[in-house]
Amino acid sequence: MPRILLIDDDERLAAPLGNFLRRHNLELINATDPQAGLDLLHEGDIDLVILDVMLPGQDGFSVCRQIRRSSNIPVVMLSARGEVNDRLVGLETGADDYIAKPFEPRELVMRIQNILRRSDSPGFAGNRLRFRDLAIDKTLEQVRVGGEVVNLSDREYRLLLMLASSPGKDFSRDDIFSFLRGTELELVSRAVDIQISRLRQKLKPTDYIRTVRGAGYRFVAPAEDGGDPSED
Repeated sequence: MPRILLIDDDERLAAPLGNFLRRHNLELINATDPQAGLDLLHEGDIDLVILDVMLPGQDGFSVCRQIRRSSNIPVVMLSARGEVNDRLVGLETGADDYIAKPFEPRELVMRIQNILRRSDSPGFAGNRLRFRDLAIDKTLEQVRVGGEVVNLSDREYRLLLMLASSPGKDFSRDDIFSFLRGTELELVSRAVDIQISRLRQKLKPTDYIRTVRGAGYRFVAPAEDGGDPSED
């Protein structure tokens, strides 16, 4: 069972969140003090860290920087303020995702599961995803096609990362909507289709994002691209 470390000084959060995560086969351990959390992390056997921005003694951004000096473990940051600038700073310090308080536990679980799946995906190596003509650098949040940098918006980058982290998996429009709402931008079903279309255009000449009739979208890694008849 994956072990999740929560570093948050709100003592009321750990128990209910731990019970909820347990129902999804995730074990939660917690620390209310940053140094105690870092000590638990250094002891090992942690699969992902949930890190609050507002902590006693030092903020979560500083803690995230310390984690990144020695580890590539996934980090999800929490903030009661939910400001866009906080989210950007969190990502710049090396966080893998960011969610504002109060949050829906089901959304947090989905994000945790997505991140943990990325760690097991065929193209994953450290902070990079590599395919034949496509490379994604999570540290730099940079995408290259044929060696050339592609300029993607924040939403386009998150969408590509979601799809490419799980090659062969079908994502419905609702899945994509739920994942991208963390960008604090409103989406509707048609907007998801438009976003996919724009991303495909920017990633040309690659053709890894396929439409799956009646299902949604799928990232087809080059080695798996055999002309699945379910794809358009």
